[in-house]
Amino acid sequence: MTNLFELKDRVVVMTGACGVLGIPIVKYFAAQGAKVVLLARERSSELGEQIVSEIKADGGEACFFATDVLDKALLEKNYGQIMEKYGRIDVLMNAAGGNMPSATVPPDKSIFDLDTDAVKQVTDLNLFGTVLPTMVFAKAMVEQKSGSIINFASESALRPLSRVAGYGVAKAAVANWTKWLCGELALKFGEGIRVNAIAPGFILSKQNKALLTNPDGSLTPRSHTILGHTPFGRFLEPEELLGTLHWLASDASKAVTGTVAVVDGGFDAFSI
Repeated sequence: MTNLFELKDRVVVMTGACGVLGIPIVKYFAAQGAKVVLLARERSSELGEQIVSEIKADGGEACFFATDVLDKALLEKNYGQIMEKYGRIDVLMNAAGGNMPSATVPPDKSIFDLDTDAVKQVTDLNLFGTVLPTMVFAKAMVEQKSGSIINFASESALRPLSRVAGYGVAKAAVANWTKWLCGELALKFGEGIRVNAIAPGFILSKQNKALLTNPDGSLTPRSHTILGHTPFGRFLEPEELLGTLHWLASDASKAVTGTVAVVDGGFDAFSI
């Protein structure tokens, strides 16, 4: 019987591969036999090469290329490098993104204090940092007539969350782009190309540390509010995304496209 979850020898390209979510994901996919391409900023090159070395030491296949998800010319160069090395792209995970304090509205400020330039930067990184890699790397999928694109949305894409104005707008746009693109690609290039997104719940990271923890490491009132609204009663671990990502990348989800898969310990579904 065919193993619907088989990933061996599939070429998996991931942007944001050196982040708190990216590292366990690329290591996991490599352990499943996939050929993993790590894409991250130039400043992460040393870390990226270290991760590649660790994967190869464990018997896996991986490579690292420095990129900028907002630089289409550089992405085109990366595309050429990947195609020269592996000849195909089976899975694209658009995980590059992030937030910045100046794009938020803290409790002592209001909408009238919002730094719109910062909001534009956050929107560019999260939305166009998803759109541009797709425009470049999905060309291989069109030629192959197969491929799985997995975008990274967020809990804030599903419902407005206080403070994170720019990030929420950007991630909501990523969710909408995912749904639009699934139809665009399937209708024009065939059902073999699928587009989905994952919406992770709350995971402690450098990105949100200032919002969720105090300097002494204790939880902020915002953290207590989040956990009180989460049936699991805890923050998630990055590794808890792996099963859903494996499913979306594999033939087990062959008829699944346009979906935002929520992995959040019940946060979005819960109400008092």
